[in-house]
Amino acid sequence: MSDTPELVIAHGTVVNSFGRQHAHIVVREGRIDRLVDAAEPVPAAIRVIDAAGLLVIPGGVDGHCHVAQITGRFRTLDDYRTTSTAALWGGTTTIIDFGIPRDARETPLAAVLHKKELARESRCDVALHGSVVRWDETVPWQLEQLAAEGVRSVKMYTTNRGTTMADGDTILKVMREMVRLDGLTYIHAEHDPIIADCTQQHADDGRIGIEHLHRTRPELAEEVSVKETLAMAEYTGAPVYFVHQSTPGAVDLVSEARARGQEAYSETCPHYLTLDNSVYGSVMPEWYACCPPMRSPQTVAALRERLADGAIHTVASDHSCYDLAQKRERTDDIREMPHGLPGVETRMPVTFTALMEAAGEARVEDFVEVFAAGPARINALPGKGTIAPGFDADLVIFDPAEERVVDGGALHMGTDFSPFDGRTLAGWPAVVVSAGHVVVDRDGFHDPGPAGRFVTRRGFREHQAAAAPVPTPAAQATR
Repeated sequence: MSDTPELVIAHGTVVNSFGRQHAHIVVREGRIDRLVDAAEPVPAAIRVIDAAGLLVIPGGVDGHCHVAQITGRFRTLDDYRTTSTAALWGGTTTIIDFGIPRDARETPLAAVLHKKELARESRCDVALHGSVVRWDETVPWQLEQLAAEGVRSVKMYTTNRGTTMADGDTILKVMREMVRLDGLTYIHAEHDPIIADCTQQHADDGRIGIEHLHRTRPELAEEVSVKETLAMAEYTGAPVYFVHQSTPGAVDLVSEARARGQEAYSETCPHYLTLDNSVYGSVMPEWYACCPPMRSPQTVAALRERLADGAIHTVASDHSCYDLAQKRERTDDIREMPHGLPGVETRMPVTFTALMEAAGEARVEDFVEVFAAGPARINALPGKGTIAPGFDADLVIFDPAEERVVDGGALHMGTDFSPFDGRTLAGWPAVVVSAGHVVVDRDGFHDPGPAGRFVTRRGFREHQAAAAPVPTPAAQATR
């Protein structure tokens, strides 16, 4: 067996969330073997990629994807092969999907085991979240089994009554169990009584088509739900993570809770940072059917400020791969439409562009934090999110100055549109390395086959205690 490393990425500017350095990255057997100062000679390797003048960052971790998801009568049109391929095209090397029970007959454990089996076709690494809809006496045992499988987080919805909604008793009891099992509680926070009443009022007035979506789910509904959930998390001592926060008020509630000592986290999505509710007056409003909906331009601007200030911990795609035929079946009634947007492939350029514009300077370290390092650390993914010896060789090379126009038809997500179609964005990957294999370069996509690994996650607090502290900005001399 040759002792020569398989890959060296030479002369790049290596950017982690805590700083940057000019270095050669030596890759051996799927892991980062060492970093060599760029002033030194390039180490010998089977393949050398010259990254002079380019940035090298950790492969992205998308903590919020829905793959082959069944909700009611709709199923997303993707599978793991499609979504993982699109993820790699977009610089994401690890996705976290959800095992959400399809109906009352499927248990949380069965839902996760089903997704784990489907994930065998993945081209990138995969982890999973569980989900609980209703409490019964078997749930504690099922959560123990999930933890034994390496699934250490559970998502619950505070809305969607009759399908995925968990009531308050269920949420509180699951939080207690997650504390016992050293897990993390994921929450989709929208206040169901407010949304149900507001939606019914609009239906009674004949204003229930897609052009009215943003009016049926007010910002207040999100913020009230976040406040209530934080109270339950404080009462139980549970770490809590809020998905797809769309308002600065919701983010501020989490920041205030953290200031009191709570373990609470804010996630947002690229579409909430870049699109506003004027899209519902466009000629194709069905492109933007998602929950929460797009907010006012003022809210979008304030949310971007929170991102630039570091109050948002992760940016995830909330990838849901419906096509326009499914979206257009019932544009006359938002209650009958499938909600969710394709976005795993465009998460990198949309987030990079939004953060650079909001920050007003090239703060690539902050981008790495929300794109890779933060999602890996919060979700207790060992070996992910950092370029350092011993970590997985998941790497992205890109030119921050290169811009491309989004062409929804040329993307790889298995659908026929992108909500960002026609937008000019920076931050596109030029080379993507997954587990030491070059999967994207100037010659296109090099399919590794079903090489994605199922990532077994650590306990939440166990991982936070073991994670190396992130240097403060003052210590980042090259920033």
